[in-house]
Amino acid sequence: MKRTLFLVMDMMNDLVAEDGFNAKTYGIQVKERCVLENTAAAIAAARTAGAQVGYVRVGFSPDYREAPEASPIFSGARKNGIFQFGTWGNEVHEALAPQDGDFDIKKHRVSPFYATSLEAILRANRIERIVMCGVSTNGVVHSGAREAHDRDYEVVVLENCCAGVTADEHMHAIACMGRYGAIVKSADFDWAS
Repeated sequence: MKRTLFLVMDMMNDLVAEDGFNAKTYGIQVKERCVLENTAAAIAAARTAGAQVGYVRVGFSPDYREAPEASPIFSGARKNGIFQFGTWGNEVHEALAPQDGDFDIKKHRVSPFYATSLEAILRANRIERIVMCGVSTNGVVHSGAREAHDRDYEVVVLENCCAGVTADEHMHAIACMGRYGAIVKSADFDWAS
């Protein structure tokens, strides 16, 4: 098997929980697409095959010192008091709970690479392939796929483990990412390859 890291990105309660802040936006697509169930099954398959698992979480200090005020995305986090490290909203959803030995990659921007520990983790573990999923498809997943590609990693996106605010937003992002890696359903991916 290729040395593989499965990145589960921004699957935090504030974004994906049925009673989370975004339950009426992202939560609708997460539920309709069975994203949590699909991702939980993919995590189990990855672990069985011996792939490493990493969780990427966007977040900020309680005073939002890392959040750019001019950002149309992150100014909303500040205004609504979400994405704070150390809170329930910033924890990975319990259906996808991390285990000892998994990576916890904290970020302050859309990209899972920008100013995070991800690059060092990939190099230290001699990772060849990054399998990824997350919310949102057109945010962290799209950004991650492009950047992983440009760093010469094999990229695999588990399409049914991703969601956007709308089905159209998700489909457009998936269509774009096909240029940078393989787009597959989680049940069809051979982790042992």
